[in-house]
Amino acid sequence: MENEEKTEKKEDGTENAYYSAKPRFGSKGPSKIRQQFSRGIAVFLIVAASILFYFALLRLTNLSNTFSKVINVLKPVIYGGVIAYLLNPIVNKVDLYLLPAVKRHIKNKNHAEKLTRTVGVFTALFVLIFLIVVLCNLLIPELYLSIRNMVYTLPGQLNRLVSEINEMATGETTTSAFLKTAVEEGTEMFETWLRTDLLTMTNELMSNLTVGVINVINTVFDFLIGMIVSIYILFSKELFSAQCKKGVYAIFSPRHANMILHFTTKSNEIFGGFIIGKLIDSVIIGVLCFFGLSFLDMPYIMLISVIVGVTNVIPFFGPYIGAVPSAVLIILSDPMKGLYFIIFILILQQFDGNILGPKILGNSTGLSAFWVIVAILLGGGLFGFVGMVMGVPTFAVFYYVAELIVNSRLEKKKLPASSEQYDPLSYVDDEGRFMPGREVKKKRTEGIVEEIVEELVKETQEEPEEK
Repeated sequence: MENEEKTEKKEDGTENAYYSAKPRFGSKGPSKIRQQFSRGIAVFLIVAASILFYFALLRLTNLSNTFSKVINVLKPVIYGGVIAYLLNPIVNKVDLYLLPAVKRHIKNKNHAEKLTRTVGVFTALFVLIFLIVVLCNLLIPELYLSIRNMVYTLPGQLNRLVSEINEMATGETTTSAFLKTAVEEGTEMFETWLRTDLLTMTNELMSNLTVGVINVINTVFDFLIGMIVSIYILFSKELFSAQCKKGVYAIFSPRHANMILHFTTKSNEIFGGFIIGKLIDSVIIGVLCFFGLSFLDMPYIMLISVIVGVTNVIPFFGPYIGAVPSAVLIILSDPMKGLYFIIFILILQQFDGNILGPKILGNSTGLSAFWVIVAILLGGGLFGFVGMVMGVPTFAVFYYVAELIVNSRLEKKKLPASSEQYDPLSYVDDEGRFMPGREVKKKRTEGIVEEIVEELVKETQEEPEEK
């Protein structure tokens, strides 16, 4: 009997081929070859993967260069993703409050959502552009004046400092002899630096300046393209989210897929709460620093306020990183004002660390001060300034994952997951039962009482015998 080919007719009368229908993967189970040689194939794949990994290590420099080139090409997309992530709360707020009102006037749900999303996206972009323009108009002229004044006054301040040191060195005391020696050696080193290293450093500075200007132009260009990319991301964020979720469920098992989606949601909460909260906190600290320095009549007000506000983005170490060079600039101008500035910064940072920061950030990372320091040092050592800022939320995500794994294993062993219950007196016996510290203490107290009672009974029994 001949096999008849299964065909279907199209609307125009032509017939579809058998393979035109969408194939279904895995419908007939594994093939016989895979059933017979599955173990050999697994061994071959392991060996092949090991060889590929070895050659990848040998070509690690080439791979890193290729990866860097890909990152440089995709910088506009990365900037667009970052901009969209920062503007997403504004878009969500507009959708939350505007969409119900629009739905009352527009019956078509899709049209209402598109109109609301358009208003939200352009509102967020307007806020971003407005902030950039206002900050540029406020900061750039003041920064220019502060830097110009610093350039004009700093040489005179250094000369005055050197003359004061020379006056102190004119005496015959041990301190004056030490200062005189230090000034002479410093002068010789400076002359040697002028004769040997200055020309080379000048050439390097000019070449780096040219490269820096080109990099700034490229960064501005990438940022503008990134703003355009962010518009598309914000308009289609639900579609991108649905596609990613679909891909996760297609690749992984349901249990692993749900775990990945849970960690992704938690990471979004940690990063969003930390980054946006830290930006708001840093802006407030910069504004308070500006008004405080204006009230105290400090020099370089705008320059120092910008330094303090920008470095405040770095947790824990940021305030000190910004305060040290600012204090040096003010001390060169007026030592007493420098002392007032240090006191003011200490008060401002105490206010930020104990009142303002907790109100804005709350416990968004869930890390203690020790782990925050570890995250900053590790991130800063590996990735510089960006690592110091992003190290804390990244470490918080890993800390959350590790905590979940530890707690799940403790629950399987029927042990408490709270760290507070593992005090110095608590323990787990050989049978796996947890003994809280309070029960151990209670048993020890009962044992001591029993020993005292036994001693008293023995003493009462011994007294009649002696009589």
